Amino acid sequence: MEMKLKFKYVSKTASSIWFESNYFPRKETMIHIDDLMKTGRVQELEIIDEMGNSWSRKEFIKLNQELEKEPENIKVYFDGGYDNETLLAGAGIVVYYDKGGESFRIRKNELLEEIDNNNEAEYAALHIALRLLEEIGVKSMPCTIKGDSQVVLKQLSGEWPCYEEGLNRWLDRIEALIKKLRLRTSLVVLNRKDNKEADKLANQALQGTKVHSNKRIE
Repeated sequence: MEMKLKFKYVSKTASSIWFESNYFPRKETMIHIDDLMKTGRVQELEIIDEMGNSWSRKEFIKLNQELEKEPENIKVYFDGGYDNETLLAGAGIVVYYDKGGESFRIRKNELLEEIDNNNEAEYAALHIALRLLEEIGVKSMPCTIKGDSQVVLKQLSGEWPCYEEGLNRWLDRIEALIKKLRLRTSLVVLNRKDNKEADKLANQALQGTKVHSNKRIE
């Protein structure tokens, strides 16, 4: 999560000027606030997050302690694969996040039945990824979602229409989860070579190798 500051600065001429900063990492917030307060010229100060929420300095100190317990800086990679011979699908998901001053990576895959094609496998993979975010307690956060499926990401963004009934059902489920978790999503379409980790996990699922790990990144 990133923050910005909005504050009223009183100059030596007694006139006041409102300033607004750029966004910066949440962990730097109190450093910047303390520097400003040392000037003795800041009368009003507001801390604003990427979701548009705002707090006073006193409110933010309490909030900051709570945020240390929650996942933030969420990045999701997803991929789906479909085997035309076995009629099975594989989903691969990688989630990067920070919590309590440390960084973590989740790697997960699933072997899926009753999937009709590769596009549906991609949708299913993203749905599994969002359920994974729910499991680890992600809520009211910006979230970057990356994948190599233009169909899924451009239909989710509304850039492309979705006419297939089966895909529309997945789209509805995904949009409902995003709303439930109150996520502000940034959607990024990758080249396949830039999505190798999720792709490998999807293929491992099709080969019968199950993966599910949540490890701290050194």
